Amino acid sequence: MRLSGVVRYAFLALIAPAFLSTLWLYLYPIAHNCHFPAAPSSYNGVAPIRLLALGDPQLEGDSSLPDPNAPIFPGLVGLSHRLWVEPLDKAARLARQAVKDIVTRDIPRYLQTQRKKLDLLGNDYYLAHIYRTTKWWTEPTHMSVLGDLLGSQWISDQEFDRRADRFWHRVFVGGHFWKHRKSEEELGNDYDWDFLDIANASQAPALLNVAGNHDIGYAGDIDQRRIDRFERAFGHVNWRIRIPHLDPLSNLTSELHLVNLNSMNLDNPAWNQDLYHATHEYLDQVINDTQARNPQDAVILLTHVPLYKPAGLCVDPPFFSYFEPRHGGGIREQNHLSEQSSHKILNGLFQSNGREKRAGIVLNGHDHEGCDTWHDHLDVDQEQWNHSIYSTFKTTATGIREVTVRSMMGDYGGNAGLLSAWFDSDAATWKFDSATCALGKQHIWWAIHIVDLIALALGLASIMLPLLDMATGESVSLDAEKKDK
Repeated sequence: MRLSGVVRYAFLALIAPAFLSTLWLYLYPIAHNCHFPAAPSSYNGVAPIRLLALGDPQLEGDSSLPDPNAPIFPGLVGLSHRLWVEPLDKAARLARQAVKDIVTRDIPRYLQTQRKKLDLLGNDYYLAHIYRTTKWWTEPTHMSVLGDLLGSQWISDQEFDRRADRFWHRVFVGGHFWKHRKSEEELGNDYDWDFLDIANASQAPALLNVAGNHDIGYAGDIDQRRIDRFERAFGHVNWRIRIPHLDPLSNLTSELHLVNLNSMNLDNPAWNQDLYHATHEYLDQVINDTQARNPQDAVILLTHVPLYKPAGLCVDPPFFSYFEPRHGGGIREQNHLSEQSSHKILNGLFQSNGREKRAGIVLNGHDHEGCDTWHDHLDVDQEQWNHSIYSTFKTTATGIREVTVRSMMGDYGGNAGLLSAWFDSDAATWKFDSATCALGKQHIWWAIHIVDLIALALGLASIMLPLLDMATGESVSLDAEKKDK
């Protein structure tokens, strides 16, 4: 059998699996039945607030690559000069050693660098596929990235800018961060972190970005420079958007508060006490203002670090580590907020009058495995909060749900959180429900695109080889005619 025939049969065998797998990849939210949880029939099943939440993309960069200024083949540096000045026998040994170093060290390192660059490129497009596809299919009204947008807070400003450029122009293409700050004329007597939203927050593709530890650092290493560059590229670390809502059935007017809280320096010891006090001042202002508002207003709190919960409820247990005293002694790493900070948030934002509960939900990232927790008081007069795994059968009238969104990174399955919020006119309160949509590990994305490339190459070869056979056959016939003459 001719090679063209083998290629044609290989193409025909591969085209159907390639087409079907690609169709599944680009329509996976449909295949997985991904959708925002349904609202009551009074909303025709579609919640008025639909928040697409993405956790911990963690874009890597030069910190995972060798020094770009280093020579590709270090073994050749200065070799030509040494070969001329050294005796012949020593020059021969140097040449043999240089060849050995190039073959056993330099070439493998170069290939590994190129593989890592390709891996970073593929990871960017994998994350972009999750964002683009889920956004297209689910049609969210709001979107948020719940911290750790980048992979390291220790990078230079130049590398930060390169990763921010990839974030906006390769992963979240066409997106922009939420510009919430008002001008001095518009501000008046309002807080500079507060914004009454009419429609702009839902003008997709605005992203409500939350600062994470890999963006600005933990309390032990956070500084103003890191906050400034984050806010320049991704938006402010503390803000609140109030979304007015008029219920058409009851004519009740209320607001849904989207609160972004920089949870990275809520706990002590903090290296920069000014930033620590500024965060608590903001939180106190939000709490005081929220408690003075309509009890039927509700809160969606966006943070990065999850609230406190005892070990065993989530994959990450409570954990704190600290820098050495000579490096400031601040928090170096933490899995959860402290119990004190968590209770301040729960008591302040989710209680309206005395012990009466204010409706709301908490969304965060950080724990890449994800978690779904219920915080409540078993007794109205109880001061301490109880914590348990969320279940629709165990919810109480005094509890608050906390959804830690599983990471969108490939190793964790490429997840997206889908939060629905609507005002229940019968109960005269806001209701919330959450779901998850997962693509699968990044190897699926890679495998399907590799199969597509092979199928494309076989398809082109199946066209070109017969043409080549025809051209070769014609030339042979002409030669044969000449011999006959």
